[in-house]
Amino acid sequence: MPPLLKLPSSFDLSTDRVQTYHLPAEKRLHGDPQQTLWLQHRDASGQFVAGLWRSEPGTWRVAYTEDEFCLMLEGRSIVTDADGHAVTVVAGESFVIPRGFVGTWQVLETTTKRFVSYEPTVA
Repeated sequence: MPPLLKLPSSFDLSTDRVQTYHLPAEKRLHGDPQQTLWLQHRDASGQFVAGLWRSEPGTWRVAYTEDEFCLMLEGRSIVTDADGHAVTVVAGESFVIPRGFVGTWQVLETTTKRFVSYEPTVA
């Protein structure tokens, strides 16, 4: 049995697994937020990943090909589906975004979330 993975309660900004990026212009609806990803775990298949994600304010289109569990650590965001149903998420809340979700993500206040996602291999 493999050892249990224990994610730290805080993140280390010095790790070499940090990626800082901006979204492609075709996804952006408002702003050009810098986003940062701390990848803390990836299984051997690459389908199961966990880590931290942070974004500055902005709005962009999303289309999830993975199932993702999120725990908001800081900030405030609005996630809106393709039919216009919006949910505001804030620090301390957790939620799941299902594979196939299409809509927008709007960061109102710089947001940090812990995430765990699973993306099955397409046959």
